[in-house]
Amino acid sequence: MSAALNLAAQQTPSRLNTSITDTIKTDSVKRDTAGMDSVSVKTATGLNSEIKYTAEDSIKFSIDGSIIYLYGKGRIYYEDLELDADYIRIEQKSKMLFASGKKDKYSVYRGRPIFKQGSDAPVTTDSLIFNFETKKGKAFGTATSADEGYIQARQFKKNEFNEGFLKDGIYSTCSLPEPYTHFGIHIDKGIITEKQVIAKSAYLEIEHIPIYFAYLPFGFFPKTNKRSSGFRFPTFGEDATRGFYMQGIGWYLGINDYWDADITGTLYSKGSYDISTVGRYKKNYKYNGSLTFNYASTKDPNGIEGTPSNRASKDFRVSWHHTQDQAARPGSNFGASVDFGTSAYNTNSRVGGTYNYGSLVQNTMSSSINYSTNLFDGLFNFSTSLSHRQDLTSKTVNLTLPQFNLGLTQQINPFDSKDRVGEQKWYQKISFNYSLAGENTFNGQESDLFSKGTLSKFQNSFRHAIPVNLTLNVLKVLQFNTGVNYNELWTFQTLRKRFDPTVSGSVKTDTVQGFARNYNYSLTGGFSTKLYGKVNFKKGNLVALRHVMSPSVNFSYSPDFTDPKFGFYREIAGLPIDNTDYADSIRKFVIRDPRYSIFQSGGGGPRQASIGFSLDNNIDAKKRTKSDTSASTENVSIIQGLNFRGNYNFAADSLKLSPISFSGRTAFFKQKIGLNFGGTFDPYQVVNINGSPYRINRFTFKDGKLARLTNFNLSTDFSFNSAALAKRNEELRKKQDDPNISPAQQQDIRSILMNPNYYVDFNVPWNFSASYSFNYSNNGITSTITNTLNFNGDFSLTQKWKIQFNSGYDFRSKKISQSQFSINRDLHCWDMAVSWIPFGTYKSYNINIRVRASILQDLKLSRRSASINPYAD
Repeated sequence: MSAALNLAAQQTPSRLNTSITDTIKTDSVKRDTAGMDSVSVKTATGLNSEIKYTAEDSIKFSIDGSIIYLYGKGRIYYEDLELDADYIRIEQKSKMLFASGKKDKYSVYRGRPIFKQGSDAPVTTDSLIFNFETKKGKAFGTATSADEGYIQARQFKKNEFNEGFLKDGIYSTCSLPEPYTHFGIHIDKGIITEKQVIAKSAYLEIEHIPIYFAYLPFGFFPKTNKRSSGFRFPTFGEDATRGFYMQGIGWYLGINDYWDADITGTLYSKGSYDISTVGRYKKNYKYNGSLTFNYASTKDPNGIEGTPSNRASKDFRVSWHHTQDQAARPGSNFGASVDFGTSAYNTNSRVGGTYNYGSLVQNTMSSSINYSTNLFDGLFNFSTSLSHRQDLTSKTVNLTLPQFNLGLTQQINPFDSKDRVGEQKWYQKISFNYSLAGENTFNGQESDLFSKGTLSKFQNSFRHAIPVNLTLNVLKVLQFNTGVNYNELWTFQTLRKRFDPTVSGSVKTDTVQGFARNYNYSLTGGFSTKLYGKVNFKKGNLVALRHVMSPSVNFSYSPDFTDPKFGFYREIAGLPIDNTDYADSIRKFVIRDPRYSIFQSGGGGPRQASIGFSLDNNIDAKKRTKSDTSASTENVSIIQGLNFRGNYNFAADSLKLSPISFSGRTAFFKQKIGLNFGGTFDPYQVVNINGSPYRINRFTFKDGKLARLTNFNLSTDFSFNSAALAKRNEELRKKQDDPNISPAQQQDIRSILMNPNYYVDFNVPWNFSASYSFNYSNNGITSTITNTLNFNGDFSLTQKWKIQFNSGYDFRSKKISQSQFSINRDLHCWDMAVSWIPFGTYKSYNINIRVRASILQDLKLSRRSASINPYAD
């Protein structure tokens, strides 16, 4: 809502009261015609305090000097009273004041009086009179704000006790002087005190239609500038499986300027329900965040009474977001993004009371809590985190509680000197670094997470890394990099594997507690350079093409850490060693390599002596623009990276050449449509052994075939937005740093920026986004193709009507994916939305009509400024 009550209508107000007339004779003396908006003039009136006044146009006095006239943006200060108006008259003898606006040449009434006393909200009137001595006053056509509502009255009186008496008033949710869409309470007579509005009689009024059956002989409404609590009215709809529902009923808690909370629920006619609790907090220049807990009980409508099928599914979801202000603690940072719950919550619930397309198709949840700081005057950087990743399809959970990293902030050159003169010698370029990482991890099923013995399933380890590097320029065009890497792992659990002699044979794994360490080291080196090619064109719009190639060749060597002398690898115990058919089949089909690492991760593998190669390509064009001069050109990117990578391991006994991968990106129509692609070629043949693919040491070209395409992916995404959307997002980013906004507003802004498609903005006439993905995979026996299109957007039918849509198409199944449509109507101080999911598991519709103001209907926090521009058009 508007931060100020703007009552400067574009026409003569219907409530303009002209019953108070200026009866003072117009004989006056023009004392000063110069602008005086920056000059303060004082007068002695016999009052306890002086009256200070200014005017922008002119200040005039009566012949005897007892009456003062202020013209054009007049302003008065008296004790804690402030008054702005286009015309003000002060009668010093009677200690009376009269103020009003004026009609301009277009008969538009402007410059209404705006009266403010102490910490009270400003009051806008058509005209008023006030006695400085008794502090009594009377105003006509009055309007002011009260919490999240607005009070308007045709007549308003004020006594010396700062109490107000109104007649023929409206307590409304709409800030317009004559609201065309209105929900409010009509007050015949009432009293306004510092903390409340007391109505002697009141009745409900909607769209100016009185609802007399809602008549109240007495009414009480809180009036405060602080955040207040209130009831959240529900909306209603029907779900295809859960039945009719009442959504969003609950209570809002406006705790203080730093905390607020929402407790809401959704009830279904067939027995299901959702409960949501959201707490938000913010401390200016320190931090802000929110904590959400959702719980859902879902009953199968087709369940049979007294059977397991009739049991309700219990699901929950917890979210926590915390952001630290950059200025709070320079050099340190703490942040959190937690999203954790049962795997079925998104599908079994309405995701906090309403179907959210993004949540319905989500198949993973992840969380992280991070802290980082600098130690020892910035020599080391320390960071620690708690993280979680959950696959909602396989119901697996990966936890890291915690992980930490300690490392040098920059590399050290041990042979260099601070007093060196001239360029570095080659040996002075040798550098080293150090890092220490530790983690405590759990990998398992969701059902095992809170079972007995969960703590014993965590794996802990520490990793040390010391890289030594040297970089040299050779012949000015080649860059040579070489280095030695040493890594060491400390852990407190190792593995032991044994053969279980069943009919088909299997391997059992046991965990052995106790400290163990392993290490590995390697030697690396490589050359890289850049090659440039350019072709110029004299005719046509194309001026030139430039091709930049970045080839690199690298080598690496590491010894065979599977050798028994290191003790890092063992053989599976209990394997059959006889020459029976059973033993032969186990060795051939079940356990092809009996060696295994006793460590969960880390440590070296077989001997490596490999050469890696890569080639990166970028192609740009320069073309003439369609301007009035041929000298004007622009650069256009054609290929934003076409990359090829692979390696050859001389130490391997077979399959020495790795698969060749490629990837690339390009964009069209001034970068509005992006295209990404990538894939992998396998140079070796595959054979089918009992339905499973096995690579063999035979190149595909020996049979006259090219390398096998094992996978290929292509995706494109594009977004066409009106300029208003980009402008809106930029304004939201600026508001995000405003210390005066509430926690609820902070969360709203973050949510809008992260999920712009979930919100309706009537200032943006249209918005459309789409994405397409194609994936192909082939293991040598079977191939799989996925081919999907997703799109969403909105468009305005009129300035007040908007349609939203979210849908897609699966080309493989030839089906339309989960779709959602909604019609939205801007009712100024109301919101109306009709949403519809036409088919599928979540088939439903929802009709939502809510008042934007908090005190009368659905609370929506909006901290409004107390300042009002009295001369706004």
